[in-house]
Amino acid sequence: MRIAGIIVLASLLSVPAVNAEIPSESSQAKLDADFHRWLEQSVWPDAKKQGISRKIFDAALGKVSLDLSLPDLVLPGSKEPPSGKQSEFSSPGRYFKPSQVDYLARQGKALLEQWRETLDPIERKYGVPREIIVAIWGRESNFGKATLPNDAVRVLATESFLGARKEKFYPELLAALVILQQDQIAPADLKSSWAGALGNPQFLPSKFLEFAVDFDQDGKRDIWNSVPDTLASIGHYLNKHGWVVKRGWGWEISLPDSLSCTLEGPDQGKKVADWEKLGVKRIGGDPFPTKEKGKQGFLMLPAGRQGPRFLATENFYALKEYNESDLYALFIGHLADRMKGGGPIAGTWEEIGGFTRADVLAMQLKLQSQGHDVGKADGLVGFKTRRSLGRWQEQQGLKATCFPDAGLIEKIR
Repeated sequence: MRIAGIIVLASLLSVPAVNAEIPSESSQAKLDADFHRWLEQSVWPDAKKQGISRKIFDAALGKVSLDLSLPDLVLPGSKEPPSGKQSEFSSPGRYFKPSQVDYLARQGKALLEQWRETLDPIERKYGVPREIIVAIWGRESNFGKATLPNDAVRVLATESFLGARKEKFYPELLAALVILQQDQIAPADLKSSWAGALGNPQFLPSKFLEFAVDFDQDGKRDIWNSVPDTLASIGHYLNKHGWVVKRGWGWEISLPDSLSCTLEGPDQGKKVADWEKLGVKRIGGDPFPTKEKGKQGFLMLPAGRQGPRFLATENFYALKEYNESDLYALFIGHLADRMKGGGPIAGTWEEIGGFTRADVLAMQLKLQSQGHDVGKADGLVGFKTRRSLGRWQEQQGLKATCFPDAGLIEKIR
């Protein structure tokens, strides 16, 4: 069980392969000097505008050094971010490895009982089911057991200075300084993942400032050590991101062959009763709850027709506000159901692979050139890419699967 818990967190908290070249000793000295000059001339004026005192600034950044082990760094003289070797895409089903889900469900059930008296008022205040809150706690930090080895300020300063996505990290660096100023946390205690995400809920600093809660009323929003603060902060976040009270996240369904997979997406919702009329049924045979039939449902096919199918509610998309991945939101919803006694996902995840993110990007650009809306062309197989692919297949007289494979990508490219 310990090993399973560690594996669950591997992709979240481990550092990706280092892809920055190690500079020479003279280059390193110049780089360090440029870094500290940048801190003084650029970061300090912006921090001062945020109300950061010189004492806090110096404590956080006065002796900080660059962390060249971080990913996606662009050293001076490099013309473009290093791409590294992209691994082949693997089936979405691997995200739901049974041993991982079983481990988190067992642990989560025990913690639901252990923290029942804390979860009662949190659930009442924020309207988010306790199982959802605990599922996020488990997915993000193995219920607080994960070690956060990184100095958040060092991570954010390095990525803000050398990272390929400076525009993303720089506001988070300033937000981290605000946390040190407002919450009186020592810089050494501001621990994060390699991406600068903080504490058990893995909030970026800006999200901490907006959504972290001092639920145990000890004067600190301590999402590193306080379980009440952690759980309430997750509930507060989802409450403010559209969680609809007294609705679940969705259901696993069967999808008739006559219904196109291109109907997927949050912008193509129908009343649950209307989906029923089209032949959509719950797996297991239970009818959709009567109170749900007049409400909106959204077709969600994370692997197109090559995997399980779901009818999602608005709350699925509230979970995507926590992490934009369809698979993440589905994992949280499914794990919460398992904590309530639900069974495994019934549908089969087919083995899909043989292509890389670069292959998907090339396919997206080709589809865009033909007038398809793939969303952001980023090499990720999101719902707009899935349904655009399905529409292309239908235009070519092919059976729509709404998910790529190596042969299909090659045809489109």
